[in-house]
Amino acid sequence: MDKKITILWADDEIDLLKPHVLFLEEKGYQVTEANNGEDAIEAVEQQDFDIIFLDENMPGLTGLQVLAEIKTIHPHIPVVMITKSEEETIMDEAIGSKIADYLIKPVNPKQILLTIKKNVDTKRLISEKTTTAYQHEFSKITMRMNDRLHWSEWIDLYRKLVYWELELTSSEESTMDEVFKMQKKEANLSFARFIKKEYASWFRDNRDDRPQLSPDIFKNYVFPKVNNQDPVVVILVDNLRYDQWKIIEAMVQEIYTVQEDLFFSILPTATQYARNAMFSGLMPREIAKLHPEYWVFDHEEKGKNLHEPELLKAQLKRNNLSAKVYYEKINNNKAARRMADNPGVLMDNDLSVLVFSFVDMLSHSRTEMHMIRELAGDEAAYRSLTLSWFKYSPMMDLLKTLAEKKVKVILTTDHGTTRVQDPVKVVGDKLTTTNLRYKQGKNLNYNPKEVFEITHPEDVHLPSLNVSTRYIFALSEDFFAYPNNYNHYVKYYRNTFQHGGVSLEEMVIPVIGLDPK
Repeated sequence: MDKKITILWADDEIDLLKPHVLFLEEKGYQVTEANNGEDAIEAVEQQDFDIIFLDENMPGLTGLQVLAEIKTIHPHIPVVMITKSEEETIMDEAIGSKIADYLIKPVNPKQILLTIKKNVDTKRLISEKTTTAYQHEFSKITMRMNDRLHWSEWIDLYRKLVYWELELTSSEESTMDEVFKMQKKEANLSFARFIKKEYASWFRDNRDDRPQLSPDIFKNYVFPKVNNQDPVVVILVDNLRYDQWKIIEAMVQEIYTVQEDLFFSILPTATQYARNAMFSGLMPREIAKLHPEYWVFDHEEKGKNLHEPELLKAQLKRNNLSAKVYYEKINNNKAARRMADNPGVLMDNDLSVLVFSFVDMLSHSRTEMHMIRELAGDEAAYRSLTLSWFKYSPMMDLLKTLAEKKVKVILTTDHGTTRVQDPVKVVGDKLTTTNLRYKQGKNLNYNPKEVFEITHPEDVHLPSLNVSTRYIFALSEDFFAYPNNYNHYVKYYRNTFQHGGVSLEEMVIPVIGLDPK
């Protein structure tokens, strides 16, 4: 133990507990004794303790009275109540006063030791265990990602990486942080090689062995639940990464049974392409061909997602489904609160789709506002902001209301986002797209080794302005920068969250079925 854990033990029979005190001191703990409540309160005022053992039945101030005073002085110190009484009312009052534990006399030294470890040493022990466990997994993960993985194995590997990222973040140990960052970057580079080799093959005729892609989601996950009897609600959270879903999952599981799956966003991993593909059930090239009135090219100064309800209704019609549909894009808390407080419109339709923009707005605000960039300095902070928003958001209130009304919900997203670090120079004409993670144009100048290039957009069902149009996608942590004003551009965009390119965070994203408990 680097720092001695300090213990206050207050008991009017403290002399009889000397063997317990000696046992703890031999274990390396520092114990301060008090034989009445007043002395205990005075000790707490004068010294910081890691844990307090408090006798419930002392002369003068009772244990519960002392507890109330201690909580006023230091509300977060764990207090363990020790008593001879097994009366339920005393237990209820002590637990209601936020004690850390409750022990019945006579107590033995091992009992006390276990209580200390549970209430004080838990974080340290878990951190050490987590670090050791990840060290054992590190080589296995590295070996796996260097194999020729199937797309389903990439999903499994990404689940594992997110699991360890969240475990290491919650740990107080930071010794493996840099090691994990290195491994995740290497995984993304391997994933990029996989996408460069396999992506186009997913669109060849008669290719059954491919992952679920953006156009498949409504047909395979939503439509089977639409039965013209019970309402179904789809909540699409724009820009929600898998790790962000995992940190809000526990709250959702309190009210729903969760069925989680992961699918691949199409490229570009941008709202215009991926979300239009989801609502239409078509790839972008087919949308532009079948519904030219709804498709807007990148360079055009028009909204790129103004026709999602029309595309959804067209997809329903193609699948011979007759359903009453409601759609709303929720861009602020006022609209979200109105929906949470008055969900009647969702009950009156067979299928309702709500698009929540908060996470997408957060990522853009982080780029443009210095304060948000400071608050969300890295992935852990970005997740934390997402968790804080969700916990107190009208969206969470809406989910609770829908659960009470036994409404089935599908929670999903259109693409994820990744934190970019490394600039890659690219030159294009005035019609070249401005996105940092992908470019579309006919006169692009770049290093082919640094990008995933698609010289024939029709091979991956992407639209073309002309026969010379090509697409390039940034890989891993890269972002595209023009040579003009290069240093300023790089400084401004480095360490921001972007989407449109090839990374596990952008492409491997969740679709979750929620059945009310």
